[in-house]
Amino acid sequence: MVVFSNMDMLAKRSFYYETRPARQMLPAGQSSVQLLSRLSKQDLDKFDQIVEQHRPIDKGEYLYQASKEFKSVFLLKTGAIKTVKNTHKGHERVTGFYFPGEIVGVDGLASNHHSNSAIALERSTVSIIPFSRLEKISSDNPDIQRWFFQVLSKSIIHEQQLMTLINTQQAQERVIFLLLNLSRRYSSRGLSAKEFFLPMSRTDIGNYLGITIETVSRVLSRLQKFNLIKVDKKLIFLADIDKLASMVSMNNE
Repeated sequence: MVVFSNMDMLAKRSFYYETRPARQMLPAGQSSVQLLSRLSKQDLDKFDQIVEQHRPIDKGEYLYQASKEFKSVFLLKTGAIKTVKNTHKGHERVTGFYFPGEIVGVDGLASNHHSNSAIALERSTVSIIPFSRLEKISSDNPDIQRWFFQVLSKSIIHEQQLMTLINTQQAQERVIFLLLNLSRRYSSRGLSAKEFFLPMSRTDIGNYLGITIETVSRVLSRLQKFNLIKVDKKLIFLADIDKLASMVSMNNE
């Protein structure tokens, strides 16, 4: 885990953390918050000032909906969020999962309207960052501008990985890739890389990976049979991360 000298200062800022059950809390790690931690105290003070408010979201509630005007991005403090997009046939497609410390809502930049909808997977809290304020502070501060470019870059890489995953990998490799991706994201926040909670449903996982819920269950059962993972409802334990990594051909970044 990478630790920065001003991380304690970040932890004291109300829009980064909120008290909650241990299994749900993800300390800042290799995420948008960690990238922010590289800024100077003066720059962090400026960033703190542009945060408009903190908003709680109940499970199943929309943070924003597709086609709505893009006005803000959101820093997820607690909980978990999924993004979905309606296909031309009217079907809902899960496009991403987000955890504390990550930025949600950059999909609206391209057209000034959101292309996805964002829905809370559990009770969550976000900090609202009006884009007009972020844009102004970024134009005056190269470090904050660089931070936001990195956020955008991570979003683009995510889209590319998802398309490659669906187009080139079999069902088992897709599930393993997702588990390893989640493992890395939990680990980067100082939590266990081997044991973690899945806030999303099997249906959401299948939808995201382009496979059926039955296939998701079969793959998880198969991996458990070979002692590679252990599954207890939504709790996952990765018994052999190295072996799992050797079973997928994509780099999990």
